[in-house]
Amino acid sequence: MLGTFQQSNLRIEVEASEVTIRESLLRPNQLQKWLWPQQFSPGLPEQFHTGMSFTSSIGPVTIRHYVDVAESNCLRFLLSGGIDGFHEWYWGEGWIQSRLEGFSVLPLNLGQTVNLMRFKEFLSEQNQVKVAS
Repeated sequence: MLGTFQQSNLRIEVEASEVTIRESLLRPNQLQKWLWPQQFSPGLPEQFHTGMSFTSSIGPVTIRHYVDVAESNCLRFLLSGGIDGFHEWYWGEGWIQSRLEGFSVLPLNLGQTVNLMRFKEFLSEQNQVKVAS
C-alpha cells in the first residue's frame, strides 16, 4: 500500500429525484459522463450489479473496482491499486452521500469534492432537460 490513509464523508443536497440519482450512479454510461477524467474499462454492462469487477484509470493510475453492494439506494466499490479501500454512495430524494476511505497517493478528499460538484451540476442539467421536455 502506497500513500497515506485518507477518509472523507460528504453529503450534498441536489435538485434531482431519487430515480435520477440512482440511474446516474448505477449505470456506467451515465457515471462516465460526469466522472471525467476517470475512464472505465470497455464492455461494462448496462447497470452495475453486486459481484462484478472492472478497472478505471485516472491518467497513469489504475484502480480496480469490485462491486460489493449495488442496491436501489446504495452502491459500494471495494478498491485496489491506485486506491486501496472503498467508496460508497447512499442517496434519496434530493440528496447524495459519498464516503471514501483508503490508502492512496492521490488527494482523495479533493477528488471526491470535485466529483460531487460535477455530479450536482450533471443532475441539474438532467433536471432541466426533463423540465424542458
